[in-house]
Amino acid sequence: MLTVWGRKSSSNVQSVMWCIAELGIDCRRHDVGHRYGGNDTPEFLAMNPNGLVPVLRDGDGEALWEAGAILRYLAARYGEDAFWPRDPAARAHVDKWAEWAKINVAMEVNRCVFTPIVRTAAKDRNEAALATGVRTLARPFDIAEKVLAAQPFLCGEVMTLADIQFGHILFRYFDLPFARPNHPAVRGYYDRLTARPAYREHVMISYEELRAS
Repeated sequence: MLTVWGRKSSSNVQSVMWCIAELGIDCRRHDVGHRYGGNDTPEFLAMNPNGLVPVLRDGDGEALWEAGAILRYLAARYGEDAFWPRDPAARAHVDKWAEWAKINVAMEVNRCVFTPIVRTAAKDRNEAALATGVRTLARPFDIAEKVLAAQPFLCGEVMTLADIQFGHILFRYFDLPFARPNHPAVRGYYDRLTARPAYREHVMISYEELRAS
């Protein structure tokens, strides 16, 4: 049995929980972090000295932290070859897109649009900074548009770990109220993800509890 510590409104927790669900693994999750607290206790810090979520434990194994490392562990232990290839070159191809998506898309969506719109009080919002952030996001989405216009998933015909890292942040990207550039292939990809039960359950989560007053 997998155990995950982390609130469901965390985008990093969402990526892990979506991956677990897609792989069909039994899991229990504990709300930890933000308004739920619990991430500064001695017990939690013994698992993750950074005090951050998510944390995963597989049975009685070592507690794992950092979402990217957790995802690679899950893929390597439970994923089929198409999801996380055993061949080093094929795996590196998936991994490079997963890292690209994490650094250039997921982190930047949170920095460029989610934080200015949701985590910043209305009176403190900087519309010029938000506009700059939207322009910053255009380049990685242009890259994704070209790829997804030619194939259904980032690495080809089937879902891989790269799609977990890229797709999990798209709910926020498309749900937030701002003027997005037109990327029809990315939008079509997102629409296909929203048809997946695991995506709807673990990614399409309200972020209202994170909104600044």
